[in-house]
Amino acid sequence: MARTVAIGQQDFETIRNNNYFYIDKTDFIREWWENGDSVTLIMRPRRFGKTLNMSMVEQFFSVKYANREDLFEGLSIWEKEKYRDLQGTYPVISLSFANVKEKDYPTTRRKICQILTDLYAQYDFLLSSGFLNEKERAFFKSVSADMGDVEASFSLHHLANYLSRYYGKKTIILLDEYDTPMQEAYVEGYWEELVSFTRSLFNAAFKTNPYLERAIMTGITRVSKESIFSDLNNLTVITTTTDMYTDSFGFREEEVFAALEEYGLADKKMEVKEWYDGFIFGTVRDIYNPWSIINYLREKRLTTYWANTSSNRLIGMVIREGSPDVKADFEELMRGGVLEKRIDEQIVFQQFSEGEDAVWSLLLAGGYLRVESCTFDEWTGEMIYQVTLTNMEVRIMFRNMIRGWFTKGQTAYNSFVKALLKNDLQSMNVYMNRVALTTFSYFDSGKKPSEYAEPERFYHGFVLGLVVELSGRYVITSNRESGFGRYDVMMEPLSSDDDAMILEFKVYDPEEERTLEDTVQSALLQIEREEYASVLTAKGISKTRIRTYGFAFKGKTVLIGGKQNI
Repeated sequence: MARTVAIGQQDFETIRNNNYFYIDKTDFIREWWENGDSVTLIMRPRRFGKTLNMSMVEQFFSVKYANREDLFEGLSIWEKEKYRDLQGTYPVISLSFANVKEKDYPTTRRKICQILTDLYAQYDFLLSSGFLNEKERAFFKSVSADMGDVEASFSLHHLANYLSRYYGKKTIILLDEYDTPMQEAYVEGYWEELVSFTRSLFNAAFKTNPYLERAIMTGITRVSKESIFSDLNNLTVITTTTDMYTDSFGFREEEVFAALEEYGLADKKMEVKEWYDGFIFGTVRDIYNPWSIINYLREKRLTTYWANTSSNRLIGMVIREGSPDVKADFEELMRGGVLEKRIDEQIVFQQFSEGEDAVWSLLLAGGYLRVESCTFDEWTGEMIYQVTLTNMEVRIMFRNMIRGWFTKGQTAYNSFVKALLKNDLQSMNVYMNRVALTTFSYFDSGKKPSEYAEPERFYHGFVLGLVVELSGRYVITSNRESGFGRYDVMMEPLSSDDDAMILEFKVYDPEEERTLEDTVQSALLQIEREEYASVLTAKGISKTRIRTYGFAFKGKTVLIGGKQNI
C-alpha cells in the first residue's frame, strides 16, 4: 500500500512517526560532517527541502533527540556505526527567518528579535542551572523583542556559550532561510538598515564564536560578501553550480520514477519530466522540484504547484522594472530560446536597477533558469553560461506573471489584442490609451521616473505581453535595438487565415516632429524605407497579407496609425 502523501510537512519527526511519503536524504548528514567545514552556506530554490533537511540535521545531532534511533533506523545514515554514535550528542541551536516578510525595518528588526527571544525561552532552565554568573543571567533576561542592537547581535553567540558549558560540547547552529528578510528589505526599500543589523548578528554568531562546533545556513541567494558576510572568511558557499550536496536537495529522476510507480502513475513519467524536471546542481542533471512532485502524487494533476506567483515578488519586480535588454532577452526565453550570460552567483541586490547580470544571477539561483552548458572565456577569465527556462512549469509561471502586469488594465488589454487581430484601428487607439494610462507607471521603477523612461519600459513589457497572449497564433520576434528611437515587432502568422504584422514604436521628438501624427508617419515610413517586410515576403507571405502599424508615444498618450496591403 502506498504511503500517505502529506502536503507541507517540514518536520522530520512528524514524517517519520507517521510513515508519510519521504525520500531518504540522510546521506547529507554524512557528507556534511565528513567535509568538516566550519560554516556552510547552501543555496537552493524555494521549496526544495531545505527546511526539512535542517529539521533532519537538528534531530540527528541534538541532545533533545537523544535515544531517538527510531527516527533514523532503515535510512542510509544508520548503516554506519560511527554515525549511530553521533546521534543525539550535541547542543543544537535551530532558527528560521522564513516568516520574516515585513514592510519596514522596525517591524523586521522586532520580529527577528522575537525569534531570538523565543529561542532563549526554550533554554530558560539555564537560569537555574548554576552555570551562569550574575552578569550572564542579566543578559539572558535582557533578551526580548525590544532589546538593543548590542544584545541582539550577541544573542546567538552567548547562547552558544551557555549551551556549550552546560553540555560540555561546542554548539551546532542551524539558520534556515537566512535571506528571506533581505529580499523583502530590497523590495520594500530598507536594505541598508537591515544589512547593518544582520552583519553584526552573523559576525558574532558565525565568525568570532569559540563556542561554535559547526553551522549551516540555507537560503535562495548568495547575498554579496560586501553586504553581510564581509567578516566571514570561514564560509563555505554552495551554489547551484557547486559539485557538493548535489542530490541532497530535490529529487533525482530515479527517485521520482520509483515514486510514480508506487502511486500507480508509471505511465505519466514523460509528462512529469516535461513539467517538473530540468534543475541542475553542479554537474548532476535531471533534478526534480520536490514540492511539485509531492503535490502531483497527491493530486495526480499536472499544474503549476511550485510556481506560485505570490512567492515571486522580487523576481517579478526585477524583470518588470528591468532594462529594455532584459525584457528583450526574456522574449527570447519565452519563445524557448537559449541566452549566453556572464553570471556572478554572488548576488548584489543594489545592482538590479543598474545592470542585467544580477537579474540573471537571481533567476539562476531561484531555479527559474537552468544551465545548458558553459564555456571559459580566456580573454576575460569569466565563465559564459548558456541558460534557458527550467521547464514547462516555470514557463507557465512567467506567462501568468506577465499577464498579471496588465491586471489593472486587463479588460482594455484584452480588447486591444482583439482589435489588433481585427485591424480595428479606432478601437486599437481607444484601448491602447486605456492600457497605457493604467500601466505606464507600473513599468517604471519609481526611482527615476521620467516621461522618456516610462514609454521605454512600458512598450518592452507590452511586447512581452504580446508574446504571451499570441504565442499560439503567431511567431513574434523583435529586433534587439532599443532606446528612444524604435523597437519594431514582427508577427508571423502560424495560419494562412491570419495577416502578418509589423509594429514600429517611436517616442515623440519635438525637435524632429510637430505632432504625434508626424511621429506615426515617421514610424510607418521607416518600415518601408528599411524594407522590414522583406523578411516575411521571403517566406512566401504575400504583401497583401502584411499590415504595418506605427505607435507614437508622448508621455502617457499613444497614437497608432496603420497601413494594409503594403
